[in-house]
Amino acid sequence: MQASLLQSRFETIRSNKLFETFVISVIVISALLVGAKTYDMPPTFGSITLILDWFISAFFLTEICIRFLAEPKKRLFFKNFWNWFDTLIVVVSLIPADNTDLAVIARLVRVFRVLRMISIIPELRILLVSLVKALPQLGYVMLLMFIIFYIYAAIGSTLFEPINPVLWGDITISLLTLFRVMTFEDWTDVMYETMEVYPLSWLFYLTFIFFTAFAFLNMVIGIVVNVMEQENTKARQAEKAESNEPDLHMVMAELRGLRAQVDNLRRQETYSE
Repeated sequence: MQASLLQSRFETIRSNKLFETFVISVIVISALLVGAKTYDMPPTFGSITLILDWFISAFFLTEICIRFLAEPKKRLFFKNFWNWFDTLIVVVSLIPADNTDLAVIARLVRVFRVLRMISIIPELRILLVSLVKALPQLGYVMLLMFIIFYIYAAIGSTLFEPINPVLWGDITISLLTLFRVMTFEDWTDVMYETMEVYPLSWLFYLTFIFFTAFAFLNMVIGIVVNVMEQENTKARQAEKAESNEPDLHMVMAELRGLRAQVDNLRRQETYSE
């Protein structure tokens, strides 16, 4: 009975919005602390950051323990990927970050504390899950884009290599040049240079930009948005299902009330006889 009472208290703490906001605030402070350590700091401020760092590590460890103790079935806690992720980040961040062989690794892990926002904020989880689920469809789009890149790189290397070997010397350099054109990084300078020899070479660049920067980019955005909408729909349905689940205490109270009514009816029948 006492164990269930403690579990309900931990569950109340875990689901408390104020506690969740405080966790997010600590994650933000942790990120700012990592950034502050990249500057030259006076010794006093360095000591303060060290104390804050250990406080943040202790808080994250406590928060993980609270979430674990609030879980009704403890063995199911680590079946959740985000619980594994948070636990790994917290445990590794306990490595001392000063004057040890693992100091560099410890500092790098502390940078990844910011990623805990993804596991805390449901909207960020939906974004990441949508992106991961869209990867199989995006793979085919990327393959088709690579084919277009390869064809244009081969054409560009064949035609424009005498004009500027630095940009079109071989197919790998041509691929980098085409990536520069796709991202609109001074692409007109590249085009005007080749137009001095091939006046119609603007068709090469415009068609390439149309296929890559416009068509394929919109396809990628459409796939991600579609998967994201599906994930949002699933999340709303899950929340609706949870909200419609009957409360066990209310059901038991209604059953007790019905039983009392049945007992009263039986007594009345007995008296009437």
